[in-house]
Amino acid sequence: MQQALLASVFVVASCGLAYELIAGALASYVLGDSITQFSTVIGTYLFAMGVGSWFSRYIVRDLVGRFVRIELIIGVLGGFSAAALYFMFVWAPEPFKIALYLIVFLIGMLVGLEIPLIMRILKRDIAFKDVVSQVLTFDYLGALAVSILFPVLLVPHLGLVRSALLFGLLNVAVALWALWLFRTQLPAIAWLRGQGIAALALLAVAFAGAGEMTSLAETHLYADEIVHAESSPYQRIVVTRWKDDLRLHLNNNLQFSSRDEYRYHEALVHPALATLPGARRVLVLGGGDGLALREILKYPQVEAVTLVDLDPAMTRLFSTAPALTALNANAFASPKVKVVNADALVWLEESREQFDFVVVDFPDPSNFAIGKLYSAAFYRLLEKHLSATGLAVVQSTSPLYARQSFWCVVTTIESTGLVAAPYHALVPSFGEWGFVLVGRRAYAPPQEYPVATRFLTPALTPALFEFPKDMARVPAEVNQLNNQALVRYFEREWRHVIR
Repeated sequence: MQQALLASVFVVASCGLAYELIAGALASYVLGDSITQFSTVIGTYLFAMGVGSWFSRYIVRDLVGRFVRIELIIGVLGGFSAAALYFMFVWAPEPFKIALYLIVFLIGMLVGLEIPLIMRILKRDIAFKDVVSQVLTFDYLGALAVSILFPVLLVPHLGLVRSALLFGLLNVAVALWALWLFRTQLPAIAWLRGQGIAALALLAVAFAGAGEMTSLAETHLYADEIVHAESSPYQRIVVTRWKDDLRLHLNNNLQFSSRDEYRYHEALVHPALATLPGARRVLVLGGGDGLALREILKYPQVEAVTLVDLDPAMTRLFSTAPALTALNANAFASPKVKVVNADALVWLEESREQFDFVVVDFPDPSNFAIGKLYSAAFYRLLEKHLSATGLAVVQSTSPLYARQSFWCVVTTIESTGLVAAPYHALVPSFGEWGFVLVGRRAYAPPQEYPVATRFLTPALTPALFEFPKDMARVPAEVNQLNNQALVRYFEREWRHVIR
């Protein structure tokens, strides 16, 4: 019996941490700024556990029965937590934060009750010092196991909704297991067993239909038909279609519309690459959709392109799905292209290669994990990989809607001694969008474009580098790794735009 209860400690510890991770991940998916979301969720959860531990002192009778009831409540509440929060974000986004922290607090408080009750149950048969050491050992081992499995196995293969339901099932299974172990000591065992079986059946049915539940929520979240949806360890990837318009969404944020993405990608690639007739080696950082690759491969002098994107799910999707390979002209199949799935900052630190042209096409700096890729340290590292006459281009959010964020990128690049040439282009799906050309010399626009374009012309290009009064330069801090000023600017400015 002692071994069975200690095994239960391992399971309930895994479940408790899993609910915490699921809430933090879901909040970062829908609210952005992952560090803030995880920090506040973890803080609330740990505080609630302390409250639960304090209240456990008032449970003095029927310890096993109370433990079973707590497990059943945690199983149902925690199991349905991700689905409930996801549906609330879709249908009632205003109270989402209140619901998030209320659910986290309730689960944390109940989890805080679990361990003291198990310790008091075990104290009947084991010396107290051994109870403490053994319970805490299994508690920490359970936390370690789920912290490893969560990003590697659970999120990529089950998703957040189904993962929460799985751990809910485990909590209920522990309750039923405890009922069997103490079957001779519980006066209301039939009633508790009925509750446990009902909870188990409810969670099992929900687990089986989790895919349909998620699809139903996303159908209301996205106005258009969803043609592909998956969760990777790094993000939620959704592709939608309306008539002939394909759209990519990452963590609910629009990345492109097939109707006007050519404007963005032509502006990203051609103003720089058209001035580099000797460019042979090209590096793309980000750009896992292959659309920048498509534009680069139009230049016959380019001999090799290395694309570094963190998420293999992105590069796999855009190299295999027929509708998406048609959009990027099957760029990933080119023998000139080499794909590396790695963190761009780490890859730059380890690589010794130099390139004639570098495209930096990361998502907007909505959280600190991405913000580091817009830091002065990153641009100093980037400079080491530019050939003597090489150029880089950085997508830099909107100079109209996120004006200080845009000029923060420019200021940060200039702080490293590189020459920055900021410009902008109108992309209807996004509005005015900003880019920065980066090099060691002053930039001069091309006199002609040697490849086919749908948007850019030599006559238009100089106007892209002119900024009207409402997008003109404003003061901004340098984005350092230790201050992440850009993320603060970006969050404030885009929150104002969304409202």
